[in-house]
Amino acid sequence: MKVLTVVGARPQFVKAAAVSRVLRTAAREIMVHTGQHYDARMSQIFFDELNIPTPDYNLEVGSGHHGQQTGEMLQRLEPILEKEMPDWVMVYGDTNSTLAGALTASKLYIPVAHVEAGLRSFNRRMPEEINRVLTDHISDLLFCPSNVAVENLAKEGITNGVYEVGDVMADALQHAVKSAGESPEILARLKLSPKQYILATVHRAENTDNPERMAAILKAFASVEDIILFPVHPRTRKVLISQGLTVSPNVMMIEPVGYIEMAALEKNARMILTDSGGVQKEAYWLGIPCITLRDETEWVETVDSGWNQLTGVDQEKIVYMIKEFPIPAQHISLYGDGSASEKIVQMILKN
Repeated sequence: MKVLTVVGARPQFVKAAAVSRVLRTAAREIMVHTGQHYDARMSQIFFDELNIPTPDYNLEVGSGHHGQQTGEMLQRLEPILEKEMPDWVMVYGDTNSTLAGALTASKLYIPVAHVEAGLRSFNRRMPEEINRVLTDHISDLLFCPSNVAVENLAKEGITNGVYEVGDVMADALQHAVKSAGESPEILARLKLSPKQYILATVHRAENTDNPERMAAILKAFASVEDIILFPVHPRTRKVLISQGLTVSPNVMMIEPVGYIEMAALEKNARMILTDSGGVQKEAYWLGIPCITLRDETEWVETVDSGWNQLTGVDQEKIVYMIKEFPIPAQHISLYGDGSASEKIVQMILKN
């Protein structure tokens, strides 16, 4: 069996690493990197440290407006799929790379497997929401991380080929935490002590492309005494420079780090502030209180559990939660048992 995997963004590299480790023991995998994330700190470092095989193809699409970027991917993917004619095309998550891979395959009548299917934020102004909805409706196998995701699909009339397998990110996080060890070098390098800092990530367009929202987040950071460690996404850094936004002395801005170092920083943080879906889950699995700088989330179970609090960019809410986060007494298991990759590969081989 031949499976062609399409990836292009940082979270997809992490997910694909977990699945590829299992998939390549039973099938031939062709890896296509669209080049959506092309900065070495957002791309190559993940291939290196997670032992992801070198992509068979790199489309080198780069950044651009959504239509332009997706169109370029479609144009460059089609001849590759026609040449390889895989049994399955596998896509991950909700990026433009996800949609382009699924669309190209469906036009060529190649079955599509969508990992992380069924997620919904119910905010159609998010590009990610459009990507995930469209991808789900043209996929043949839909691998869901939770029962809520399965129910979301059923409400849209999608019931065939739907499987609740858990979340491959749990598989990847277990591997990363083990690799980082108990005394990660990055803490010593940054002169940080465990539980003596807050980790923050901001990269979603709804925040970075809105100067008022970005300024409100930075004001909230400045309103607390905690050290806030802020690995800055390249797009976010461009916005800070172009808008003339500055950070307060308690904010430690650093370049993006690899997945293993990021897992170590998450595990040792007192709290996490983020607009990333992946980081919300990782915070939950590690038992770290999380404040989500968005008005809604597709990972509703983390909010229902009490370990994730939605604040949007309301400065008062953010500051209050940093100081008074109500840590729940319980921490139940969410999104599977860390064997999602095995379950996904088993279903691919059966079909």
